[in-house]
Amino acid sequence: MQAMQDHAMTTDTPDRILRINTVLERTGLSRTTLYRKIQQGTFPRQIAISARCAGWRASAVAEWMKNPMFYSVDDYPES
Repeated sequence: MQAMQDHAMTTDTPDRILRINTVLERTGLSRTTLYRKIQQGTFPRQIAISARCAGWRASAVAEWMKNPMFYSVDDYPES
């Protein structure tokens, strides 16, 4: 069983966590627009990194960038 877990860990590419400034830079959104889109469900929600720190999964931001006008968090259940 441990060998299977080790194999899975080595073959899966870890998803990077992006901080706010990186997300703003990649998307071209303002901070206000980003948080408005999160509230509307049209941008991926951030995840907690620690008690006072949050970030976004790089894969979630990449999915949003593929089709930003029609993105909905309901279409992408959290993994």
